[in-house]
Amino acid sequence: MVLTTIANGVRDAALGIYDTGADLLGEPTIRLGVTGLARSGKTVFITSLVANLLDRGRMPHLLAASEGRIAAAYLQPQPDDTVARFDYEAHKAALMGTPPTWPDSTRTISQLRVSLRVRPNGLLAGLQGPRTVHVDIIDYPGEWLLDLGLLEQSYEEWSATTLERVNARAVGADYAVSVSAADGSAKLDEVQARGLADAFTAYLHAARGAGFYDCTPGRFLLPGDLAGSPVLTFAPLPVGDAPRRSLRREMARRFEAYKARVVQPFFRDHFARLDRQVVLVDALGAINSGPAAVEDMRQGMAEILGAFRPGRNAFLTQVFRGKRVEKILFAATKADHLHHSQHARLTAIMEALTRQARDRARFAGAETQALSLAALRATTEDTITHDGTPLDVVRGALLDTGKQAAFYPGELPDDPGRILNPAQSGADAWLDGDYSVMRFAPAPLTLRPGDGPPHIRLDRAAQFLIGDRL
Repeated sequence: MVLTTIANGVRDAALGIYDTGADLLGEPTIRLGVTGLARSGKTVFITSLVANLLDRGRMPHLLAASEGRIAAAYLQPQPDDTVARFDYEAHKAALMGTPPTWPDSTRTISQLRVSLRVRPNGLLAGLQGPRTVHVDIIDYPGEWLLDLGLLEQSYEEWSATTLERVNARAVGADYAVSVSAADGSAKLDEVQARGLADAFTAYLHAARGAGFYDCTPGRFLLPGDLAGSPVLTFAPLPVGDAPRRSLRREMARRFEAYKARVVQPFFRDHFARLDRQVVLVDALGAINSGPAAVEDMRQGMAEILGAFRPGRNAFLTQVFRGKRVEKILFAATKADHLHHSQHARLTAIMEALTRQARDRARFAGAETQALSLAALRATTEDTITHDGTPLDVVRGALLDTGKQAAFYPGELPDDPGRILNPAQSGADAWLDGDYSVMRFAPAPLTLRPGDGPPHIRLDRAAQFLIGDRL
């Protein structure tokens, strides 16, 4: 373990020296990580961001664009040859199709490089010519990110915490029955181990579908090429005797193998060189699911921050300790599901939900921000009369039927505490509000030359994440 830690430190230092030298001697690169939990809209965010960087007519708050200093933008092959390319063209084609459709969700890690030819401003404008800034966008499932918390837990600790959650949730009833019938001290039976792993996987899918976020291990939900392997054939069992070759002993061994062979390499190989990060959150979906889902999401945001090394990327820090995530954006997606009169309330709720995570990042020297956005606007706004009272609504095509509908999701509170306090106190339901969400299909797009897809505050997000380097 000590030798592994030393080796990882040497590796991080080498990467820091390499990346710092490349930025100083060549063309600077911004490595932007994009993640989020289920249904947060990562694929749409990246597709719309890239499209709006290539055609910047809708990006007034990206200062380099509004000042006319971005002379050109173009796609290049990503620098990491062993990482899949983010399929930008296919995803954009889905959004621009007839009829338009939402692209497939993130299931593995991928990457895309956008290169910007930027003219300097200020005193250097007349002394230097344009320079190229590369933006490497790394897309990965948030479910995998939450696995970092497993590195600090033993199998017994993880089992106790997980079984407590299973027993407290209706969706955990089937797995609770499976566990009660299992004897962890008995000799390992591979068929029984597979049955328990399958039952636990079914519970994780059901928990995610019910709006919960603590669905680890993440590869059980998105296994990729590990499907069916022993490293994904374990499950939580109650604490008890674990003699050699017993079911419980083997489950513990595979849990440790999962941490060593799946979790550690993933974070080591893909996060040592990240310096900017956006975390997308479906806050409206969590609110609709109830107080328990909101509290679960709040804790998840704090755990997500633990996956990064926040702090400022001073020169010597990069050289000797590897890069740190110096900017983190927490973004509540699907703001187009609300009338703009409620956007400030959604942002305030997002700020409150991520307060603990953002305070920790700021203490470490990182810059953070919370906002609400829609990477692709799927609705329009309207005001209708209901029972003689004007009501602000959004209109769009329903995803399931394609029919046009006006939708009012409920009134978010001015005080975020009216959401957070019931969530943290363990309330079963909201006492003074009735919130709902609707699934809208993407709207047909007809874009003018030079315009990217319509959005809400995507330009502000881009300015925070990369504007200072342009």
